[in-house]
Amino acid sequence: MKILHVLDHGLPLQSGYTFRTRAILKAQQARGWQVAAVTGTRQGVSATTAETIDGIDFHRTPTIGKAPPVLGELREIHALSRRVAEVAKVFRPDILHAHSPVLGALAALRVARAMRLPLVYEIRAFWEDAAVGNGTGREGSARYRATRMLETWAVRRADAVSVICEGLRGDLIERGIAPDKILVSPNGVDLAVFGTPLAYDQALARQIGVEDAEVIGFIGSFYDYEGIDDLIASMPALVAARPSARLLLVGGGPMEAALRAQAAASPVAGQIHFVGRVPHHEVDRYYSLVDILAYPRKRMRLTDLVTPLKPLEAMAQRRLVAASDVGGHRELIRDGITGTLFPPGDPAGIATALADLLAHRDGWEARRERGRSFVEAERNWAVNVGRYEPVYQKLTSAVALPRSWSRPPVSV
Repeated sequence: MKILHVLDHGLPLQSGYTFRTRAILKAQQARGWQVAAVTGTRQGVSATTAETIDGIDFHRTPTIGKAPPVLGELREIHALSRRVAEVAKVFRPDILHAHSPVLGALAALRVARAMRLPLVYEIRAFWEDAAVGNGTGREGSARYRATRMLETWAVRRADAVSVICEGLRGDLIERGIAPDKILVSPNGVDLAVFGTPLAYDQALARQIGVEDAEVIGFIGSFYDYEGIDDLIASMPALVAARPSARLLLVGGGPMEAALRAQAAASPVAGQIHFVGRVPHHEVDRYYSLVDILAYPRKRMRLTDLVTPLKPLEAMAQRRLVAASDVGGHRELIRDGITGTLFPPGDPAGIATALADLLAHRDGWEARRERGRSFVEAERNWAVNVGRYEPVYQKLTSAVALPRSWSRPPVSV
C-alpha cells in the first residue's frame, strides 16, 4: 500500500498538527505501508524541494507571493495541486490522503480526478471554526458561511472522509453527509515518544522556582480559546486555599503578551511561572514537574466539536488532568474517573476543582492508572492507525471499477 499525504505543513515545524501527522505516518510505516507527504505553501521557505525527516519523505511546495483574499487561496491551491501531481507521477500512490484545511482537499481533488486515484479527506477541525477560535474570523460572517459551503462541497466529492472525533462526525451528518462515508480516527498518542514518564526533574524545578510546590501546569499553544486567562484568574483563590500552589505555563502563541501582563498584575504574580516554548523532545521534563495538567478551554463551536491532543499526552505521562466541561473534552475525559471537569469560563469553579484535587491525594494513583490505561487501549496510534486499513482496501479495490465523480462513495 502506497499513500501520499497532502498537508498544510509538516516537520520540522512543531504544532499539534505536525505531531498528529508524524504519528500517523510513522504508524503506517510500522504496518509496512509506503508513505510520503507533500506540504503546502504555508510550510514556508525550505532549503530543498524534498527532504527526509524522522524517516519520512517530505516534498515541499514553493512559496508564493502575497495576494488579496480568495486570489491568494486560489494560488495556494494551484501551487499545491501542481506539486502533488509532480510527486504522484514519481511515487505512484494507491491513495491520496489529504488533511485539512480544505485548501489541501481541493488541491488533491484535482490530482485525484486527473490521475484516477481515490481520495480520503481528513478533517481535524473545520477551517471556519478554527478561524473564529484564532481570532481571525467571525462566526456567521460571509467568509465563514462561504468557507463552510466549500468544506461541505469538498466532503461530498471525496471518496471517504476521516474526522478526529464524534463532534465533527455529527456535524457532517447534520449537513447531509452519509454516516457510512465517515470514519472516526481519533487523536492518539505515540507511546514510543510519551510511553515512559521521566522521574521528577528536581534540578529543573529548582531552576524554574517550583521546587516543593503543588504544580498546576498548562503545556500547549496560547490561543484565546484555550482559556488560559481564566486559569490565571483562578490563581488567587487557589493559592488562598493551597498556599504552595504554583502555575507553570509552557508554550507560546498569540495571547502570550496579554497573558504575561495579566499574570504580572495578579496579586499572586510570584506563583505564576512562564517558561516559553521548549523543544518537543524536552517537553516530558516539564511534564515531570506537574501534578495536575489544566485545560480550561472556553465554550464555543470549535471546542465543543474538536478533541484536543494535549490531555491524552498528559494521561500517557500519568499526570492528573482537569479540564473545562466542553464537548471536545467530554469525548476524552470521564469526570471523576480519568479526570476532572469544571465549568468553562469560571475562574472560581476552576480554583475549587483544583483545590479539591490537591486535597485528595489518596485517589491520585488510581486515577493516573485509569487515564494511562485509556490511552493504551483506545488512543494509542499503533492501534488507531488500523482504522484506516479497511477504508484504504475498499477504495483501492474500487479502482478497477469504472470511475466517475458522481459514483456513490465507498462505505467505511
